[in-house]
Amino acid sequence: MTEIHPESVTGSDVLLCGEATMRLLAAYGVDTVFGIPGVHTLDFCRGLADGPITHVQARNEQGAGFMADGHARATGRPGVVLVISGPGVTNALTAIGQAWADSTPVLLLSSETDSSTHGRGWGCLHEIPDQPAVTAPLTAFSVRANHPDDVPVLLAEAFGVFASQRPRPVHLSIPIDVLAMPVDPEDGAWSPAPLPVRPEPEVEAIEEAADLLRRALRPVVMVGGGAVGATGAVRRLVDRLGAVAVASNAGKGIVPSSHERNLDAATVRPEVRAFLATADVVVAIGTELAETDSFVDEMDLGGSLVRIDIDPSKMTDQHPADVGVVSDARPAVEALLAALGDERPSADAEALAGEVAAIRDEIPRNLTASEEQHTRLLEALSAGLPAETAYYGDTCQLVYTGAFTLPLEEPGRWHYPTGYCTLGCGFPNAVGAKVARPDLPILVLAGDGGVMFTIQELVTAAELGLAIPLVIWDNGGLKQIQDDMHARSIPLVGVEGRNPDFVALAGSLGCHGTVATSLEHAVEVVNAGFAADRPTVVVVREGEPWLA
Repeated sequence: MTEIHPESVTGSDVLLCGEATMRLLAAYGVDTVFGIPGVHTLDFCRGLADGPITHVQARNEQGAGFMADGHARATGRPGVVLVISGPGVTNALTAIGQAWADSTPVLLLSSETDSSTHGRGWGCLHEIPDQPAVTAPLTAFSVRANHPDDVPVLLAEAFGVFASQRPRPVHLSIPIDVLAMPVDPEDGAWSPAPLPVRPEPEVEAIEEAADLLRRALRPVVMVGGGAVGATGAVRRLVDRLGAVAVASNAGKGIVPSSHERNLDAATVRPEVRAFLATADVVVAIGTELAETDSFVDEMDLGGSLVRIDIDPSKMTDQHPADVGVVSDARPAVEALLAALGDERPSADAEALAGEVAAIRDEIPRNLTASEEQHTRLLEALSAGLPAETAYYGDTCQLVYTGAFTLPLEEPGRWHYPTGYCTLGCGFPNAVGAKVARPDLPILVLAGDGGVMFTIQELVTAAELGLAIPLVIWDNGGLKQIQDDMHARSIPLVGVEGRNPDFVALAGSLGCHGTVATSLEHAVEVVNAGFAADRPTVVVVREGEPWLA
């Protein structure tokens, strides 16, 4: 390859690598990046001031990473977080871990120290001895561009992963000297590459799955985030089989909560797990069947297991498939429907609907006092907010309960990243989503402990004028861990920290704030928050008489 030296280049027909990288991202359809500029990302910024990509300034790179993740959740397109080398990368890595666990397409684009310093141990500014190795375990791949020519090749590989594989995050690291090298913008290499397509099913596997399902008397269809693109086909399959539907958190809404045979995202409930053990065939579509949806080591699924998943490793993991279909969900489910034809299902759909109704009636009788309060608030919100409201949940008890009690009729309305289960994701996730979908009513549900991890991002949202209501469930500390300590007779340690005055804090960060005084008031201020010119913080205190 030909070396071009910056000092020898004149004229306007050459761009520096950092700006060319931004232009190439725009050509791949990226319209927003989230981050905080630093001395090591200055050459990226050449392509941002008046280019086609908007830069959103976060207040911490962790928040920026969550925003990119939220943007991807709202659009289905890759979210991009742009950070400095060293601490920018490590700050953002928590959000990258969440994207890894939840299969979200996020590009972590970072600078790196000068190429001449790599491996020298000189203690350079923002130095990590092997930066790509730090993020490698939580990405589909993590790689360094050693020359400008590497950048379009590596971006093509990244967008190829997003388009055709399980969409996990990618980290591209570009040293500061490479960012400052000139490139020829007319070079055809700096154009988007054709992207591969997702796999489609093998006929033999579909026929084998159909044979099992024709004889199923107690079929269950379990759906995860990988099935969102197959929503219509999944609904037809549930009705074609007379099956019971169960969702992961990421699959909530694929089958409407109102469907008479839907147990929703409720594998955390023992009543639902007991039913699953009686199934004779389970069809798991785009779901890991992960411990973080049920919070038991391994579910007893009963009978035979058919798995439809884009990730071949899912066929032989903790829940090995009796029939494995490696495919994108939509063509696989449509092929399965075609193979089943119009033959009458073996299952007694009416009897199964009766069992589901009994389980739905039983769950509310077995709630804790806190869960009963959560349910009252969630029921009021569900009844009083627009049907298209999207909920972005942080890790907190209110959201744990919402997974199985909040009714939703469509997918993409419930975002609770239980896989990595980090604190602080909810509000910045919503910022990224609202930037992408300003027309969509978006509500954040967070706990008083978790919200403090990223509370500073209220400033970011206020600057952008984003109408995001944030409901803070104030239960006096890290209540889940308090409960766990009580259950194991462990004295409370480090879980009762003092809370700020959230209303005053909201005001100081440029936002509205109030304490809810009734269910009606909570619904009223959330609805007003959807039409506001800035975020609205709504504090709901557990134990208030109006929640009883």
